[in-house]
Amino acid sequence: MVTITISGTPGSGKSTVAQLLHDKIKIPYIYSGMLFRKSAEEHNMALEDFGKYCEKNSEIDKELDEKQVEILKKGNVILEGRLAGWLAYKNKIPSVKIAITADIKTRAERIVNREKGDAAKRETEIIERERSENTRYEKYYNIDLSDYSIYDLVIDSSDKTPEEIVKIILQRLRNEKNT
Repeated sequence: MVTITISGTPGSGKSTVAQLLHDKIKIPYIYSGMLFRKSAEEHNMALEDFGKYCEKNSEIDKELDEKQVEILKKGNVILEGRLAGWLAYKNKIPSVKIAITADIKTRAERIVNREKGDAAKRETEIIERERSENTRYEKYYNIDLSDYSIYDLVIDSSDKTPEEIVKIILQRLRNEKNT
């Protein structure tokens, strides 16, 4: 049984990597961003507006984060989300914590390819989203999302395919199993 967290910046490729990893190792995959998006829909708010709303209403983030901790405690799962690794770390839940990063231009281009739009506008949206998330997580949990020291593996996806990243992760998992 293995518990894996995949965290990273918006547009870094973490969802694609998590799905491919799920396909390879056949354990459940949960995307925490979907929990956040569902909550935004329930509040009849656009994602960006909902993020700003959450800055002033901590109970929403805390409720979603508690759901993620419950998922992690059950184990045998791939949990993908900005805070997934930190939630495992802070709650002392044994897991392989992976962070995926990429430069801002690469991330904006990926989002444009996926969702359309203008790359410069997407960069601005990413920066605002990260500002909002960083503010909330620092305030609520004293977490600095730019601190990668808690992760077992940090991968820059700027120059790697999702398949290459999955190979790196699978090698790490084999190494974990053998130690």
